Amino acid sequence: MKLDRRTLMGGGLAFAGVVWSAGVSRAQAASTIRIGHITDMAGVYRDVEGPTSVACVKQAIEEFVAQNPEIKIELLVADHQNKADVGLGIIRRWFDENDVDVITNVGNSSVALGAKTLVENKDKVALITSAGSSDLTGKSCSTNMLHWSWDSWCLAHSTATSLVRAGGDKWFFVTADYAFGHAAQADATKFVELAGGEVLGFVRYPYGATSDFSSFLLRAQSSGANVVAFANSGADLINCLKQAEEFGLTASGARLAAMVGYITDVLGMGLQVAKSLTLTETFYWDLNDRTRTFMNRIKPKLENGVFPNMSQAGDYSATLHYLKAVRELGVGRAKASGRDVIELMKKMPTDDDCFGQGSIRADGRKIHPAYLFEVKKPEESKQRGDIYKLISTLPADEAFRPITEGNCPLIHS
Repeated sequence: MKLDRRTLMGGGLAFAGVVWSAGVSRAQAASTIRIGHITDMAGVYRDVEGPTSVACVKQAIEEFVAQNPEIKIELLVADHQNKADVGLGIIRRWFDENDVDVITNVGNSSVALGAKTLVENKDKVALITSAGSSDLTGKSCSTNMLHWSWDSWCLAHSTATSLVRAGGDKWFFVTADYAFGHAAQADATKFVELAGGEVLGFVRYPYGATSDFSSFLLRAQSSGANVVAFANSGADLINCLKQAEEFGLTASGARLAAMVGYITDVLGMGLQVAKSLTLTETFYWDLNDRTRTFMNRIKPKLENGVFPNMSQAGDYSATLHYLKAVRELGVGRAKASGRDVIELMKKMPTDDDCFGQGSIRADGRKIHPAYLFEVKKPEESKQRGDIYKLISTLPADEAFRPITEGNCPLIHS
């Protein structure tokens, strides 16, 4: 079935052998777990979320159902169009009209933060994998949300600290003007300064409103910075890096750093443009035997030449862990209380082929290692997807903000 915007907005797609029907009886609905996957299917973040994230959720469902055929699962997919009002409208309709139990991916930080009240009021579950704001486990933490894969604190801590120690002590930020961009810049600034560096300046641009970053890059170039950091992602990051090469930023001695960078971004722009870019991811398909095994399983579901990034891998990991908790609680209790599901997910250790062994903290933060990578030069790559050199690893207990520093209301000092 082709995924077009009209079908997605209608929320009428189902996978894993389960057929969606608007006429499902109340008895059937009461015994079926419904997953609402809300993501960017056609906008600037299509490649870093989108169809590959759907494939990863589908993979988790299929693996779980193969072992637990008695549990019925339906998957609905919708495109939030990177607009908070659109995304929240879809989520509200899913909860009110479609008996959706859990929302996954949840898109950018504005959508994710806005969903907090909805999931709490309806006692549902939100598994956030693509939104990056560290506020999701800080001041905006919730009894009904978990934050998977990564956040702005994690990536900033890994990338900024390491680059300053390597001599990149003068920074300039090009930042998307919305919640995630602000959080990423603020987190990175803190770590740059703690490591002994300084921020010489920044520019914020209207998110999703331009593809011409030339004036911003010229300001960065004239600032005297030896690190130009991009607090954006997706098509915006790709355009920034392509134009940075045209302006000769790296040739003039500046290092380029992505506050959020994905394998999908690097493949989109090519190694010639992305070479030597520094970034942090928490998943890489070629990291170890388990990640390679996962890649072999998911590959038939992917478009040709596509490799999942850390957010998309998180959709698999989070969905699988959620379903394991549903199995333990029973479908009826899981549908009755999202908070009960979340509490059990926090108690259960996590373990999957994407992230290995991990845990979930009381503030809703999923914990696992983070990896600092440098993008390979074209001549160093042996095949498509062979793009990273591992520079350093932050263990799970160091990779994310200490729970005592997040100001999460759920944590009692």
